[in-house]
Amino acid sequence: MDFLRQLEQSGFATWVREGGGLLSYPLILFCHTIGLGTLAGVSAFVDLRLLGFANRVPLTPLRGLFRLMWMAFALTAASGICLLIADAHTKLASPIFYVKMVFVALALVNVSIIRRTVFVAGNIDERPLPSSARLLALTSLILWIAATTAGRLMAYLGPVSGID
Repeated sequence: MDFLRQLEQSGFATWVREGGGLLSYPLILFCHTIGLGTLAGVSAFVDLRLLGFANRVPLTPLRGLFRLMWMAFALTAASGICLLIADAHTKLASPIFYVKMVFVALALVNVSIIRRTVFVAGNIDERPLPSSARLLALTSLILWIAATTAGRLMAYLGPVSGID
């Protein structure tokens, strides 16, 4: 707990919380939102294609979207760490924070599995999709929705809201 107190009392954490300008908390929160929106949104696009929507869109060019997803994750993780440092005691005391982290971790593992099993070498448009593709895509959608919902609930449940 002393470590958390030191983090929260650091100059950086104080600037994030109390900077008062658009370049502190609002910009970091904006980056977190853009990163997660891009990550979950692009993943959802790939998932929906795997589920049979937009069948005319070839799968092969979608391989490049995985790089975009990982760049969006980097932005989300970096901004999330900044937000966590600014309010570590509250966030780490909230069970919903851990629920969110579990869903994010599972969703990222699922994205990796989709990349390794569906988007393997070769022209994926000339062969049938693996039997697991639809299940992985549906699981991915559910996990990203759950992670996003848990993130939003952090403002309404637990220590932040006064509801324990």
